[in-house]
Amino acid sequence: MAKLTEYREKVQNLLTELANYGSSDHEVESQLIFDTERDHYQLAHVGWRNKRRIYGCVVHLDIKDDKIWVQHNGTEFDIAIRLAEMGIPKQDIVNGFHSSYMRQFTEFAVG
Repeated sequence: MAKLTEYREKVQNLLTELANYGSSDHEVESQLIFDTERDHYQLAHVGWRNKRRIYGCVVHLDIKDDKIWVQHNGTEFDIAIRLAEMGIPKQDIVNGFHSSYMRQFTEFAVG
């Protein structure tokens, strides 16, 4: 249980840090979405830019089976590396956006 609590805290801290970068456009909001009951965590951008609707998931992380799953990364940062730098063991980080076949060729968990 302590591991799960630690992972939740680190995931939330990372997404909060990324949200603080924000958007240079004051009409686009960075929204943090934390479902701590089901362990789904997202950073989304919502708003308007040049009369065009902006809506999308920037980062999506899940915690399942004691591992952090990077489901989507729309940033310039390598989220898996950032998590490892925060002290999460690489064997507990899964790049879920890669197929299970491709994951075996990374330094992170397969699943």
